[in-house]
Amino acid sequence: MARKIAFINYKGGVGKTSCIVNIAACLAKRGKRVLLVDLDAQSNVSIWLMRVERWNELNSGGRGSVYSIFVPGDKQLRDTVVRDVVEERDGQKILPGLDIIPTTFDLIDLEHEYNPPEMEPVYVRFRNQLQELEPEYDYILFDCPPNVLRASQCGLFCANEVIVPANPDALSLIGFTLLTGKLVQFNERSASFRTAGMGSPAMINGIIFNSIKAATDIEVPKMRMQFRINQFRNQKKISPRTRIFNSMIRDAIVVRRAVTLGLPVLSIGNAVGTEGVVEDYDNVTDELEALEHGQALPAQNAKSVVNA
Repeated sequence: MARKIAFINYKGGVGKTSCIVNIAACLAKRGKRVLLVDLDAQSNVSIWLMRVERWNELNSGGRGSVYSIFVPGDKQLRDTVVRDVVEERDGQKILPGLDIIPTTFDLIDLEHEYNPPEMEPVYVRFRNQLQELEPEYDYILFDCPPNVLRASQCGLFCANEVIVPANPDALSLIGFTLLTGKLVQFNERSASFRTAGMGSPAMINGIIFNSIKAATDIEVPKMRMQFRINQFRNQKKISPRTRIFNSMIRDAIVVRRAVTLGLPVLSIGNAVGTEGVVEDYDNVTDELEALEHGQALPAQNAKSVVNA
């Protein structure tokens, strides 16, 4: 069964999109079959990997995005998958195994305009269609907006794990705290719709410190985050194995260039600054894979990030 992980923080602007895109690319490069599901109406993941030209066709056409399974409702989730999404300008596929279910701006209408059938919350329809795709993948990663409204609920209901990208600041800690409470409430409300075989409800398993600027003192933010983790672990609000990843991801201009090029960082060649941040994503991906088995990895690049 695919490993299903939601990436979310109740605080926006933490670099969630760059985190999930590049981790997904690292997994695909390792031969894993990966499905990225864009559930954020800002469409950043979709625009990045499809590039603006392809995404504009999708956005203007109004069909083929995740919202199509709700309105007009004549699409199945399987119909929306863009296979091997990463490609050169000439259409040559360069990262086989990384697929995407894209979104467009109309996903915002899921929150207020769409009236679901009685006894079929949006996340139930989404789950029923996603399970048909699960056997095709090793990983399904959900890019969720910074809330626990309908679009996020689709990912959180299907996922068994939650990863929280964070910055070393007080607002990220507040976002983590708010997310924990909202996730507990959602799991309680949706419990009656869960079926055998879905696995355990999504719980927070890890925090990834992301976009770390040079010479940043990371120890105090880590200490505060760990204190909050210990509190929530004792209250059984998060997974007993929740941890702060040892590896961290540095802030790098090359990540922003990758967005412009429509490529993950590992696919843009030997640009200045690429090597270090690709190593960061590789190390974080190592830990993500180890987390499945409850393993711990030594800190591989924490010092190099903050002193770079």
